[in-house]
Amino acid sequence: MLDADPGYSAQLAVYLDGTKVIDLNGGPDVAADSVTGVFSCSKGVSALAFGLLVQDGLIDLDAAVARYWPEFGRHGKDVLTVRRLLSHQGGLVGFPGGIDTEDYNDLAAVARRLADATPMWRLDAGTFGYHALTMGVFVEELCRRVTGVTLQEIYNSRIRDPYAVDMFLGLPEPEEPRFRPVRYADMPDAPFVDPASLGGIAANVAGGNLLDLPNRRSIRAGGSCSGAGVGSANGLARVYAAASTGVDGLDPFWRPDTLAAMAQEQVWGLNRVSGETGAFAVVFMKSHPLMDFGSAAAFGHDGANGALGYADPAYGIGFGYVPAWVEDGGTGGRGMQLSAAVRKAILANR
Repeated sequence: MLDADPGYSAQLAVYLDGTKVIDLNGGPDVAADSVTGVFSCSKGVSALAFGLLVQDGLIDLDAAVARYWPEFGRHGKDVLTVRRLLSHQGGLVGFPGGIDTEDYNDLAAVARRLADATPMWRLDAGTFGYHALTMGVFVEELCRRVTGVTLQEIYNSRIRDPYAVDMFLGLPEPEEPRFRPVRYADMPDAPFVDPASLGGIAANVAGGNLLDLPNRRSIRAGGSCSGAGVGSANGLARVYAAASTGVDGLDPFWRPDTLAAMAQEQVWGLNRVSGETGAFAVVFMKSHPLMDFGSAAAFGHDGANGALGYADPAYGIGFGYVPAWVEDGGTGGRGMQLSAAVRKAILANR
């Protein structure tokens, strides 16, 4: 890929059974130690930390959200369980007019608006839709309610620090020199998206460009779990390996029953927001024919820039891919092509 496109820059990392076997950096816009925005890959990383709350017995996935967050039970949402909310079934994809850029880091303000919101579809309709900007608020607020601390603190103390993970939910100031801005091209011929549609509401950051958010110091420092994470391909691969297989002789931080509960597919079918096929576990994306990133056991998340991080217990791998320039994801994307190549190589050597 680098030979075919001189402007292409990216990182790729793979752990196999807890050992790093691939760590590649290439192109003019990345370095071996650089980090950049990974957008919704942040959701998958935050779900790894949230799974520890389930493992500790602090959160019951089948309990009502209102059990932990009483104000949330308004407007018929009292019937909504944590499992259903975190598998994109809650009908709370955003707000008409969008989420103001300056409110992106204000968890309390956005959580209050969501608690008082009416779902955009009937909760017994059997439908789901991608909650691009609100999913992080749900996991962060539930964590705050049951622990009294932020999900970012749980992640740092129990995952990032002990497992030496190069992936941040809130980039510390001393790490700033490593940050490379997300690069993207203007798309003047992009199709019109009605801002009042479900898709428009779900992705609307009022007063800001979604693709530019990680390039703002205040956003990447805040570390919103919806999409403000910053890291490297090695960081993504390592954090997923640390959860599922362990790394460098350290035991995995998830027990097998936690993995089974969090990674089990909850919904599959038509994504109400995008109009495309989708599949989700608890927060995590699941592989399917149009997003074929792994086996049926795989769980992870992609990002708006084409980044991808996942664990695949069927192969014993943790995978991370981070491009410097925004590129298409999906089955035809470079991340998917590289993922397929990795799995083919493992099968060929078994």
